[in-house]
Amino acid sequence: MEPAGIREKLEGAYRLLLRPRCAILALVFLASVIRLLPMRFKYLLGYDPYFHLAYIRYALEKGEWVNFFPYATGPWGYQISRFHPLGLWMTPAYFYKLLSPLGVSLYNAFRITPVVFGVLTVLFTYLAVLKLYGKREAFLSAFLLAVSFGHVFRSMAGYYRGDNYMLFWYGFALLSMALALSRKSPSWRYKRLVFYLLPGVFAGLSAAFWQAYYPIFAFVTANALFLAVGAFLLRRDRYIVDSLAILTSLAFGAILANSIGLHLGYGMVGATHWLGRKLAEELGVQFGFIKDLFLLLYLKYTIPLSMATVGALAVLSRLVRDEKLRVLMVAIGVVAAFWLVFRYYGIVNDALLRIFPESPIAETQRTSFGDWWKAYGITGLFIPLFFFRFLKRPGVGDFLLLGTVVVMLPMAVIWTRFLFIASLAVAIMSGIGLVAFHDTLLSWNKKCAGSGRRWLSLLTSALLLGVSLFSAYYGFSATWGVHPIVNEGWDNALMYLGEHSNINDVVLTWWDQGHWVTYFARRAPVAQGGPSGWVARYYLGLNGENDLMKLGVDYVIVSYDTLMKFGAVMETAGVDPDGYGLVVLHRVPSSGAVLVFSNGPYSIMAVPGKEWDVKVNINGRFLLPSRVFVESGAEVNEVTTSGRPTADAYVYINLNYGYAVLMNGKAFNTTLARLMFTDEHPEDYFLLYSDGGYVKIFQFKHPNVVVRTENGSIVLRFTNTTGTALGIYGFLDNGTLVFRKWYSVGGKDAFVLPADINGSVVIRYTYVQGKTVLDRGVFRVEDVVPARG
Repeated sequence: MEPAGIREKLEGAYRLLLRPRCAILALVFLASVIRLLPMRFKYLLGYDPYFHLAYIRYALEKGEWVNFFPYATGPWGYQISRFHPLGLWMTPAYFYKLLSPLGVSLYNAFRITPVVFGVLTVLFTYLAVLKLYGKREAFLSAFLLAVSFGHVFRSMAGYYRGDNYMLFWYGFALLSMALALSRKSPSWRYKRLVFYLLPGVFAGLSAAFWQAYYPIFAFVTANALFLAVGAFLLRRDRYIVDSLAILTSLAFGAILANSIGLHLGYGMVGATHWLGRKLAEELGVQFGFIKDLFLLLYLKYTIPLSMATVGALAVLSRLVRDEKLRVLMVAIGVVAAFWLVFRYYGIVNDALLRIFPESPIAETQRTSFGDWWKAYGITGLFIPLFFFRFLKRPGVGDFLLLGTVVVMLPMAVIWTRFLFIASLAVAIMSGIGLVAFHDTLLSWNKKCAGSGRRWLSLLTSALLLGVSLFSAYYGFSATWGVHPIVNEGWDNALMYLGEHSNINDVVLTWWDQGHWVTYFARRAPVAQGGPSGWVARYYLGLNGENDLMKLGVDYVIVSYDTLMKFGAVMETAGVDPDGYGLVVLHRVPSSGAVLVFSNGPYSIMAVPGKEWDVKVNINGRFLLPSRVFVESGAEVNEVTTSGRPTADAYVYINLNYGYAVLMNGKAFNTTLARLMFTDEHPEDYFLLYSDGGYVKIFQFKHPNVVVRTENGSIVLRFTNTTGTALGIYGFLDNGTLVFRKWYSVGGKDAFVLPADINGSVVIRYTYVQGKTVLDRGVFRVEDVVPARG
């Protein structure tokens, strides 16, 4: 076939792909495929989704959306109303009920829920840009969002997060504003304002799904303000009315969000949350009809100031006709806005730190270039091209999207978590910008002649194709490279724990793994979902056995995963990291009987025998360790070493999993090391489960309370009779304390829970000896099962 014929066929395929119906089908297919890649895994991704699914499973088993969940944050239990609104939990449950007749399990319905809303966000982005610009800009923008790992990461199968819903609703809001702006015929001059009712409604609805939904109000507010600025600069004054309509809609949306909070739960600074009440007290704000601090301040200050700004632009548009003077006035306003941002940045930053204290959490760290590249790849480098739209006379749609950009991009710089939210802005800016740049090059191309013209034309086409292909490849490869953190080792260990423990038992593990304990073992971990300095100090040996009893801890988990986070353990505990030295080394190929483990400047060489020959190499300096422990099979033994120790170095070698640990004496004497690497743990610790060096579970022997049913009554049995008193606290499902009484139980081995507990559905208990707490726990009355055997 002649080159001209091939070119014609390619151009024909390109035009076909740009047709809206074909484009929508292609985008939905592409976005779905890449987001469904994690369906090949047995396990969910990350940590939080396990808690979400655990609660949804529990609620479905109960047949109602119970509030007081006993298998979290032991020994107190967890009230769901103080966390995310119910929409976060209800949506996957209703997906399951819809799909269950087709044989879809709750697990798979939960996994595909984020995919559905992620794909819909891509679709809304396409339709919005299509209405504001054209087929090329719409397809490229939506395509880049469809394959952007920054967006895929929180909208892919098995990774369920609330911000996916917020971005979905914002995509819907953006589409509604685009529909209003695209209606340009005289007959639609006022009727199109009806579309502006929707952005506020969608912003309000987002409050039902995520406790941190507040940014959507900032996005749409910025859209309204920049739309008014654009209308003022472009002398298209009638669109200032559009801005006022959007702000009016947002005021209604804030009231809607407040109403939703009454039924489904408020956001993180709601009046029902400690943080909301505390911040309101510090700011001198009183809750009234509005029960959410953000919504209260938004309605009291942001909406009036925004309307005043737009109103001022409306008045000035009547008085000022000179375009240059209008530009000057806007420039002064922008400078004033920047001054306000820098003036009150400290206050906002302090509020954020109050909500999210500084801690070793990856998603609340300042974004680095590496994080940016991982999220967006080459697409993130092309966002400046968006401003090619402003080289010629821009449209009001450009200013509308500028509002999206000026809020989302700074968010992406502040925290890595916001890279997901900003992915929409990055995709739109790059997609529209690349087309604008392409068209600019073509306009220059007309001035060229001969071969120069052909080469420039080829370059423009190659640019769009190259960016698209590379972005797709990068997005697929990055998504393919994501793997679950949990594995069969954790699955087996925690399932075993659930089968060999009591429903009221409390578990201590590193906070990252707490949600896994809730899901697999159905037990309450001390810490989950956020760093715990208490747990960190326990692992370092700074909290002891009396501290364990105060929190009712019955089981302690140590693991290889926690070893890999030893730096975070020290940081969370607030200790000087220079005092503790611990590094994990992995086995590398070696010849003969020599075992070699290496990690950067550290290496360990060991030759097994009656006396083990063990040498430590630190930056070329060879040392002989003080003590060496070897785990093989089901046993951990200290081995005799040849040579006299020359350093304060301790070595643990695991032959089951092929790793070793090098530590100094201070690290070796921590509780974490003693339990994980030796059999020299206190006699109060009983090894309940070990897989040979990956996960170990110890039962903490102490005066324990076991809850069970005997002869139709709920009985609290004591493993010994050292306790003198038992406190019983009864709660309704909404968290209201309705029963509180202390009983003398000295010398008794059991206590029968009174039948009259004022309708309590959840019981907390405290077992004491004098003023010393021996055990604590929580259970839901209907969960107590008959005693086995």
